[in-house]
Amino acid sequence: MTGEAAGRVWLALDGVGHPADAPAGSVWDQALPALRPLVDTGAALDPTLGVPGLPQSGTGQTCWLTGQDAVRVMGEHFGPQPGPTLQRLLRAGSLPARLAAQGARVALANHYPPAYFQAQAQREQMGCFPFAFRAAGFPLNPPGVPLVSPTLGLTYARPWTETAALHEVTLQGKELGRAAQRYDLVVLDLWFSDLLGHQGQAPTPPEVLAAGSAYLRRVDALLAGLLDTGAQVALSSDHGNLENLSVKSHTRARVPLTCSGGLDLRGVTDIVQGGQTLASWAGLSR
Repeated sequence: MTGEAAGRVWLALDGVGHPADAPAGSVWDQALPALRPLVDTGAALDPTLGVPGLPQSGTGQTCWLTGQDAVRVMGEHFGPQPGPTLQRLLRAGSLPARLAAQGARVALANHYPPAYFQAQAQREQMGCFPFAFRAAGFPLNPPGVPLVSPTLGLTYARPWTETAALHEVTLQGKELGRAAQRYDLVVLDLWFSDLLGHQGQAPTPPEVLAAGSAYLRRVDALLAGLLDTGAQVALSSDHGNLENLSVKSHTRARVPLTCSGGLDLRGVTDIVQGGQTLASWAGLSR
């Protein structure tokens, strides 16, 4: 496979339900000039797969990465990290693994600080995306890729203050979009949205709503920068959470799948079909 003039970038949100399933006054109820129109032209997919309980990142992200029903394989929703069963699915059939087998250039653009590697050396608990990329032979913190912190310029801990202005996040998007032209696929695992979602409670603390809203504005700014380079951007989420900050837990809300280059979403109703659709978009046959 060879890179195309326009880069392909997959923004994998974590814990962001579709705005159609969000309550009034949610993080979606604000001006998001790049993000909201793109989401509204896509689909709202079922992450529950007909199984009781709350969807989780381990099984949900494995569904997206493999196009297989990981919930059925596990017999339940499972997470946050993949255990041995999900790891086997990811080793054998993840999108990075299948693209690697075709000789594709693929990169995970997340920035992992030294503390992450120190923690993994003591007890390995990788999420689905870093596990899948590493298992496929792709390094974390790949050289030559403008790495992006999933906090997108907010501090990790409360009160989630701003460390980078929105225009700086847009510039990061432009840098990433230009770099993506040298790859067949670049992926960004935006897990910080789920961390913020778990701060929810009733009534919602104003600072939590403010942080959640600020984060979506930063996703919007990153997306705007990517689109400015002509990149084809796909956007997905594994389960609901941030869209309803009146609860601390995940939700059963539907989740978005959309793409700036257009996707044939006819008949695509759940995240397993969503994963299969993303694989086709990335150049793999179903």
